[in-house]
Amino acid sequence: MKNQSAAASDMIYTLNDRPSPGKAVFAAVQHLMAIFVGIITPPIIVSGALGFDVQLTSYLISMALFASGISTFIQVRKIGPIGSGLLSIQGTSFAFLSTIIMTGFIVKNAGGTQEEMLVTILGVCFFGSFIEMIFSRFIPFLKKIITPLVSGIVVTLIGLSLIQVGIKDIGGGAWLFDNKPDVFGNPRNLLLALMVLVIIIVFNRSRRPWLRMGAIVFGLIAGYIAATAMGLVNFARIRDLSIVAPPIPFRYGFFKFNWAAFLPMSLLYLITTIESMGDLTATSLVSGEPIEGDLYLKRISGGVLGDGVNSAIAALLNSFPNTTFSQNNGVIQMTGVASRYVGYYIAGFLCLLGLFPIIGGIFSIIPNSVLGGATIIMFGTVAASGIRIIASSVINRRGVMIIAISLGMGLGVVFVPQILQYLPDFARQIFSSAITTGGLTAIILSIVLPRFPKAERG
Repeated sequence: MKNQSAAASDMIYTLNDRPSPGKAVFAAVQHLMAIFVGIITPPIIVSGALGFDVQLTSYLISMALFASGISTFIQVRKIGPIGSGLLSIQGTSFAFLSTIIMTGFIVKNAGGTQEEMLVTILGVCFFGSFIEMIFSRFIPFLKKIITPLVSGIVVTLIGLSLIQVGIKDIGGGAWLFDNKPDVFGNPRNLLLALMVLVIIIVFNRSRRPWLRMGAIVFGLIAGYIAATAMGLVNFARIRDLSIVAPPIPFRYGFFKFNWAAFLPMSLLYLITTIESMGDLTATSLVSGEPIEGDLYLKRISGGVLGDGVNSAIAALLNSFPNTTFSQNNGVIQMTGVASRYVGYYIAGFLCLLGLFPIIGGIFSIIPNSVLGGATIIMFGTVAASGIRIIASSVINRRGVMIIAISLGMGLGVVFVPQILQYLPDFARQIFSSAITTGGLTAIILSIVLPRFPKAERG
């Protein structure tokens, strides 16, 4: 409670205060700087990994921005039981990337088109979102099953499994890796990625919050300019993009479903539920709002329900799952503005940006090596976040055993996929995911391994 009152005293505008339009716009722009790259990067990564064309990639980026705007409005406004009513910003989740890419490859390897890949991905994401909606009604029970140790292991596996995508981008992209291995890893690509990486590190270590917050943006801009000067950016590819990109539900066809992808997707929605609870608690804390009691639990439950509903809406709008963005808590702390009315401006800006495909087009032609210089940090940060979550637990002999077996099983099926070659196709597709195999192992071991607290102290 002491921390809560301290946070409240540091606020310039508390939750229900109404800043003037000028101040609200200024605060909203700061939030946009913190989240813009995070929102557009997942569709860029998925499109690059699965080989989507520029038009589709551009539209996915636009819809990611538009869906994030709609989702942020719902989360901030709180419509009935849906939403937290806090200044909690929603954006495209990185947690689902590896499973989304895996789902796309299941369809691609079966001869499917890019449209068939997308509608299958969106279908699995849509139906999986109901898992989170159901979980939102059982928050206290879930905390007993998905402990920090379990969620930390899963988050670590997400980061580690995505690093392969980042490394391929640094070398020139997945297409070069698969089709022109002799060109992959060209020194020019490595140099561009290294430049972006160094710039991000330099700005990230700055003592000025503005420079630190925009580190990834600055790195990507510098890399983009350098790549353009080297003749690696083909602007002719976006010449035929339409002026406005209206959100059209089921634009690429009705949803398809894949059971092999649904299980890991469901597990991720479970983990996302727990992560969102932590993000919403942090938002409540830095906003000077309660972090215990009935009001707090109502906000947490509504926020998680909002996550699920917003992910379903995102799928309808041809975008990927949405979740609460933790980086905005830092912006709230830095600016002293926790007013949820600022969220309306943020939502409006995101929707407005999403309506113009040229924005998505500009980012859709960014060279893979430039993107890789940034994503390798992002993915490594995801893994580091998982390690931090694990470290928040008491690691005794039982915990070490759970970590060791879960990471071993999860990474093992990725490093040596042949271990699953005698399983039926359905089972092989399910357990080839590090998240599914490692996550389920962690949950099962957490439940069945006996606890001997006195014997395992120290």
